[in-house]
Amino acid sequence: MSDLNNNSSMANASATEETFDPADIEKNKTIAGLAYLIFFLPLIACPDSKFGRYHANQALILFIAGISGSIILGIIPFVGWVLLPFFSIAVMVFCILGLVHGLSGKAKELPLIGKLRLLK
Repeated sequence: MSDLNNNSSMANASATEETFDPADIEKNKTIAGLAYLIFFLPLIACPDSKFGRYHANQALILFIAGISGSIILGIIPFVGWVLLPFFSIAVMVFCILGLVHGLSGKAKELPLIGKLRLLK
């Protein structure tokens, strides 16, 4: 029974983490981490890097979610204005999380928005 649980947990881990070439990760992990500050940086600095594109996609999704969420919450009177600081903190936490994952060479999806793909 424990083998079955171990196999299913390993399948879930592999479904959330993509595999990349270790040389690509080592060469481009700094640029991948910096993607969370300037999302298009890996697309310019290392356009052929699959690892860089992965983090550029995560950063682009986070950027779009942050801008659209801020606009929507800014339009809603009082309740939106009260929630806006908490939303901003959540976006900043996701940004730091992505930055740490990129700089450490990990390809973990961001919570809630990580499954979305805009860049291939």
